[in-house]
Amino acid sequence: MSEPHASAATDDAERMTEAERKAAIVRVSVIGILANVALAAFKAVVGLMSRSIAIVLDAVNNLSDAASSVITIAGTRVAGKLPDHDHPYGHGRAEYLTTIVVAVLVLWAGVTSLIESIRHIMQPETPEYDFFTLLIVAVAVLVKLVLGSYVKAQGRRLGADTLVASGTDALMDAVISTSTLVAAGIYILWGVSLEAYLGAIISLVILKSGVDILREATSKILGERVDADVARAVRQVVCAVPEVRGAYDLILNDYGPQRLQGSVHVEVDERLTAREIDKITREIQNKVMTETGVILHTVGVYSTNTSEDSQTAAIHAALNELVAEHEHVLQIHGLYVDEELKGANFDLVVSFDAPDREALRDDILAHMHDRFPDYSFVAILDSDIAD
Repeated sequence: MSEPHASAATDDAERMTEAERKAAIVRVSVIGILANVALAAFKAVVGLMSRSIAIVLDAVNNLSDAASSVITIAGTRVAGKLPDHDHPYGHGRAEYLTTIVVAVLVLWAGVTSLIESIRHIMQPETPEYDFFTLLIVAVAVLVKLVLGSYVKAQGRRLGADTLVASGTDALMDAVISTSTLVAAGIYILWGVSLEAYLGAIISLVILKSGVDILREATSKILGERVDADVARAVRQVVCAVPEVRGAYDLILNDYGPQRLQGSVHVEVDERLTAREIDKITREIQNKVMTETGVILHTVGVYSTNTSEDSQTAAIHAALNELVAEHEHVLQIHGLYVDEELKGANFDLVVSFDAPDREALRDDILAHMHDRFPDYSFVAILDSDIAD
């Protein structure tokens, strides 16, 4: 199954089977491994020959990138396992765990290189540059630019966050290597060695990269807000069903890249039969899966008043006024007025920024009771889960 993303670059991923997506991620990762190992070997030799700590640390960074690609392959294979009794939603979140491991490796590389840089600041060594050394570094910059752009583009196409992170890291490496060339030029022209200091800067950049990767993966595991374009796409498909008057309470759970499952509530005519509602809900589920790749395992139903008499219309208008008056009230939906029982039910979406969400709901209920004393009101407090 696949998940639509804001970018049209994921269209290819949506057309791929899980096996094809996994094979593509592995293929890109293998290319990354080979390229980074080759670069690490070149940089290590050049760095030792020229006694350049910055180049040596750059080689270490390339090895960590290669290790990250190996872990990406392992995580992709685990994530591709079929659902089982203990994991009925599959193993897709293994890719997020893999990203955390990659982040730890990046942080380790950053810490060790920072320690080494500080040691060389305390005990400096004079670097030795020649044309061959600088040529190797320049070639490495070009390779990293090409590799980073390729891996990042493939990561976006496949909806693989780990590849996107690896590609971004490679592009950052190209910038760092460029700064190494600048330091070499400064030394050649003015005899000022900035190698150890540059190594410390590189280490800090690596550490920042690791923290960013870790933060993003942790956010996904904790359960972050669904992408607004994804929510919009699902709602558009749902509302395109003729009998649906509105789609609300969209909840999507992320069980790994390309694996969104959830539920939605729809408003329909109160006169529909159970058979007609069953047909509508199945049509919604099938269309959403086909057009967006999202699985809606539950489609809840709100009945709406067929015709609004003067009192029902007045209640509706009063609730709309309250939405306009309270900045933290984002929406009121699912309103149904029962004239026989003199009761009204509705859902109240209140922003997470509200100081006291329950107190705000109680104030609105009190206001409605004062304005329509003959009616009883029940409000379900909803959270602002999806745009």
